[in-house]
Amino acid sequence: MTLSVHIHTLGSAQSALVHDLRFEVPPGQILTLMGASGSGKSSVLAAIAGTLGSIAEGAQALRFTGSVLLNGEDLTQRPTAQRGIGLLFQDALLFAHMSVAENLLFAVPPGPRAMRQAQVQQALEESGLETYGERDPSTLSGGQRARVALMRALLAQPRALLLDEPFSKLDAALRDQFRHFVFEHIRARQIPAVLVTHDAADIADSQLLVTLNHAR
Repeated sequence: MTLSVHIHTLGSAQSALVHDLRFEVPPGQILTLMGASGSGKSSVLAAIAGTLGSIAEGAQALRFTGSVLLNGEDLTQRPTAQRGIGLLFQDALLFAHMSVAENLLFAVPPGPRAMRQAQVQQALEESGLETYGERDPSTLSGGQRARVALMRALLAQPRALLLDEPFSKLDAALRDQFRHFVFEHIRARQIPAVLVTHDAADIADSQLLVTLNHAR
């Protein structure tokens, strides 16, 4: 499953953030996207995910021309929910009114309840949280919440994964541990991933690097 992205232009009617960007991410590999603040890194992820309409630069909505392909299938005009692309952010964004297990179950595709619950239990075991299913997310540490957020994203069975600085709010020791945990799961599932980061340490564990410069 290869993710192929071509952004001819990305920006508002008044200015361009990104111009003529092309990259491919093979199955199980992580492309690191770096650049100064305001260079359009998160907007590139939004263009891939199909959520660009929710972002504005000043009073101007952002638009892009180009294409997003997954295994040769053109996703450019598809709504976000039909792209099969997972998202992981700086904040875990767990549902406060649900238990840890319920947060995970929410992401599992429809099917027999016993099978879905088995997938949740397996995810808890893989993340070292097998006894935490009934816990309130607010009682978890930052590292534990981050692991639950990743497993929730993976339980949705994405065909590609976008990561917007998911390690930035963790301390140095947790950051290294969680980075390894995330990359290990991406490679095991053989899905392409794009990581936005300001941390040069992330580059060492990823295979591909793209640096954005201001297009304006």
